[in-house]
Amino acid sequence: MKNECVLVTGGAGFIGSALIRDLINNTSYKVINFDNLSYAGNEQSCNEIATSERYKFIKADLRNRSSIEKIFEENRIEMVFNLAAETHVDRSIDNPNIFIETNVLGTLNLLEVTRNNWLGSMQHKNNFKFIHISTDEVYGDLRNKDEFFTECSKYEPNSPYSASKASSDHLVRAWNRTYGLPTITTNCSNNYGPYQYPEKLVPLTILKAIKNQEIPIYGNGMQIRDWLYVEDHTNALIEISNKGIIGETYVIGGNNEITNIELVNKICEILEIFIPDKKRSISKFKDLIKFVEDRPGHDARYAIDSSKLKNQLNWSPKYNFETGLERTVLWYLENEDWWDPLLEINPLKRIGVINK
Repeated sequence: MKNECVLVTGGAGFIGSALIRDLINNTSYKVINFDNLSYAGNEQSCNEIATSERYKFIKADLRNRSSIEKIFEENRIEMVFNLAAETHVDRSIDNPNIFIETNVLGTLNLLEVTRNNWLGSMQHKNNFKFIHISTDEVYGDLRNKDEFFTECSKYEPNSPYSASKASSDHLVRAWNRTYGLPTITTNCSNNYGPYQYPEKLVPLTILKAIKNQEIPIYGNGMQIRDWLYVEDHTNALIEISNKGIIGETYVIGGNNEITNIELVNKICEILEIFIPDKKRSISKFKDLIKFVEDRPGHDARYAIDSSKLKNQLNWSPKYNFETGLERTVLWYLENEDWWDPLLEINPLKRIGVINK
């Protein structure tokens, strides 16, 4: 008899690995981690639960349909969390093809293999869910300070990355409406927390600062983002998988709007407290900040209204921004053995600034 499992695609990535740790530590699910270990995937992010009998890692790629089919043939997949995606905005500007291949065609492969297997068992059909994890960037940006993204916001993606994610969202919706596949889509705000790849703004700022390197900020740094601690995000995903309504979309935000320059300044202030006696070439970490040419098509503001999630599923973030940010900074200070090998492959001097 096949093992009953939850399939997490992109499970070696930042949010995917956090979700797997949450599933293993706080549920009874057996979990298959499906990841192709691209530059941003790190199997060590799951080391804490790697010895669990309920965890299994499979190196595979969504672009290879046969690899997905094999997993469904060998296991009884009761739920899919689809997090596998290329997510680096600047990389999407330089090379959009890989984003279409992974985020659009990869999602298509997963949907089709899932649909074919879902139709094969009536019992399986009644219990199955396909949770598609997306981003608030599919909605474009907000110019009015009183506006927020909701589940009803119009799609207006402004980068190849967000356009590819918008495409995948539409595919998931279509497979629900056309074929009846039991799907739920989520769109989240900027995530931060442990195990995030160093090219992203929060870890980049932390590591640039402790390495005494310039901290680059796009434009004037006044772009506004809503920041969500990654463990709050995974908690929301599990709640949605348990109680969410099939065919619905849920937006997930941290209710922590802040400009990029304010965020970088906060990180620098925390570092002054945690490592006040560090030898460095500047008097304050803030002195390392350098404004650089803005990214093409850079979105001005993201902000999410999570009222639907709060009202329907009684979810709200557990961590306030100050606590979450301090936990994140401390984790990077204490886990050099995780991030230092990544810098050997892609040194910080070659990594730009990503504001999502």
